[in-house]
Amino acid sequence: MEPTEHNRRAWDEIHRLRAEALAGERGLPSPVRRALADLSEKRVLHLQCGTGEATAELAELGGIVTGVDPAGASLETAREQWPSILWVQADPQTLPRELRRGRFDLVYAGLGSLVAVLDLDAWLRGVASTLRNGGDFLLYEEHPVALVVDGLMHWRENYFDPGSRRLGQIVTLAARNGFTVRALEEYPARDGWRRHDARVPGTFLLYAQRA
Repeated sequence: MEPTEHNRRAWDEIHRLRAEALAGERGLPSPVRRALADLSEKRVLHLQCGTGEATAELAELGGIVTGVDPAGASLETAREQWPSILWVQADPQTLPRELRRGRFDLVYAGLGSLVAVLDLDAWLRGVASTLRNGGDFLLYEEHPVALVVDGLMHWRENYFDPGSRRLGQIVTLAARNGFTVRALEEYPARDGWRRHDARVPGTFLLYAQRA
């Protein structure tokens, strides 16, 4: 399915907000660092890798890392900085066959990964196809509640609207696509990321394993 103009605008906006929020901290978020075990000799797939800062950090932790992103310009920047890492230009919703062979030990997807995903079920099915049995999946993403509450604590949209993406939906679809959920952590909003009150959940970390 081709991305709509709305999706393209949403994608541009999420990258702008992400850049503002992560100014000076463009590598792995601290909750992800704490969650990661030893990556020595582990095959790691980083989806929506952007310009590669977090991908490079995964490599520094010992992983044999492949970075995937649809933006060619971002990958050119990444290749210039870290030529030893394999960078693949591809839509994470339709991963190339060579990545869908169940060979990776870990798939990581960070902030902004889901904004352009039109079919969450198919996306998770694709993620599962890249992992070996027992392989790990880490998803660190903006909390769905943060998408429907503004900075003044007003509900902009109905969290339970049929068109909204809910945390329960994400977890349920992960389970239906062969993942065993090991942990789900929620974190308060922090300064810079949509400027929410700290009482609003800002991000979440889903840790699951391919069954």
